[in-house]
Amino acid sequence: MTQRLPEWLTIRLPRPDTIKQVEEMMRSKNLHTVCESARCPNLPECWSKKTATFMILGDTCTRSCGFCAIKVGRGLQVDANEPENVANVTNDLGLKHVVVTSVARDDLADEGSMQFAETIKALRKVNPLTIVEVLTPDFKGKRWCIQNVTDARPDIYNHNIETVERLHTVVRPQAKYERTLGVLKTVKELDPTIHTKSGIMLGLGETRDEVVKTLEDLREIGVDAVTIGQYLRPTMKHLPVNTFIHPDEFKEYEKIGGDLGFVFVASGPFIRSSYNAIEFSKKIMADRLQQLDAQAV
Repeated sequence: MTQRLPEWLTIRLPRPDTIKQVEEMMRSKNLHTVCESARCPNLPECWSKKTATFMILGDTCTRSCGFCAIKVGRGLQVDANEPENVANVTNDLGLKHVVVTSVARDDLADEGSMQFAETIKALRKVNPLTIVEVLTPDFKGKRWCIQNVTDARPDIYNHNIETVERLHTVVRPQAKYERTLGVLKTVKELDPTIHTKSGIMLGLGETRDEVVKTLEDLREIGVDAVTIGQYLRPTMKHLPVNTFIHPDEFKEYEKIGGDLGFVFVASGPFIRSSYNAIEFSKKIMADRLQQLDAQAV
């Protein structure tokens, strides 16, 4: 039986013509975005703010998380032209903030880390002022893979913890809570100047104390920004929603995050990892954004 959504979770579906325009542009360059493949309700707002999330390394994931709607199967052949294509589309659209994510590629020796590095380099070459955020898989915790990415110097390194420790075996059976913390800790060890970020979904059966503990764990290893949003079931094959979190509770978590010392906390029912990513940029890179604005005039 389909769960009835509370009134504060009325889905704002993007206009079909907006989706079509995005799809046509991406497919012309053999690119994918999480935004349009997931039919994200935030798509029109994000794109109007000159930010987008590109999904590199194909659209087929080698892992099967209980919450994710991405296709699962054998990884596609790595496209050598993909980094340049992402950079060119970014330039054509005049994007101020670019998020580069990917499916998990456990089939590749480098876990796909060099494709992240090459994409960052291509973006820097085309427009050195554009703020680059990466949202990577865990690379099985391999330090040298993480270093491949940090050596390319993204502005923000995002890796989502997704849920509380107790629920990891159900929500992320091929990932580990401690491994995720280890990835984010390693980034800071390799390059303390890179801002780190993580995200968590609520409504899967976690308790308030567990959420606070997760936030504390993230802050303890120096994570700078955190996003907190409502889990919504993509299909009946995915994990059911245990609870719809009230907006007041999201506000409480936002305050707790601020009190813990996060530079940026985005907390609300529609918050996703890359939603309003540019707002974090405004806090940490005001000079770069002013240069971008001046360049566009």
